[in-house]
Amino acid sequence: MTQALSLRPDQPLLGIAAWSGTGKTTLLERLVPMLKGAGLKVAVIKHAHHRFEVDQPGKDSHRLRMAGAEPILIASRARVALMMETPGGEEADLATLLAMVAPLEPQLVLVEGFKDWPLPKLELYRPALEKPLMADDDPWIQVVACDEPLATRVDDLDLNDHDAIAAWVQAWVRRWPDWLAAHQGGAS
Repeated sequence: MTQALSLRPDQPLLGIAAWSGTGKTTLLERLVPMLKGAGLKVAVIKHAHHRFEVDQPGKDSHRLRMAGAEPILIASRARVALMMETPGGEEADLATLLAMVAPLEPQLVLVEGFKDWPLPKLELYRPALEKPLMADDDPWIQVVACDEPLATRVDDLDLNDHDAIAAWVQAWVRRWPDWLAAHQGGAS
């Protein structure tokens, strides 16, 4: 983490935090269409622990990027992609990424990964993975979705009940302005 986040009342934010192999992407893959079907415009910011290529060697955009153009913005009728390098090979800065998404006016930004950043989170937890429960030490965890009942300081949801998780997230979006007003400058 490089800086505090400036949380905005018009940009509800929820991190999806979990240990690797818990099913963050799988849950989002199911949750996003449900939220979209409920009328929400949802943005997702996903952290990758490894290098990745969006571009393909030999394509014009790749050739221009290799020639030193930065950023590269490629557009078609179907989509737009912005490619840029992270300065000095550092981790991407979540505050910068949120600022990039803001002009698109999502009604909810879901953040996969970035678990050490100070943002409200839904934790996915599977005891079978034998990893510690993040909610025990992270005051930003708002709810835990688990595949078995838990006794935690926060509410818990059934990890396999996607309807209940979607309902909780929709309620979170409605609660966001009040939560933000009550928690400016600190965790829950």
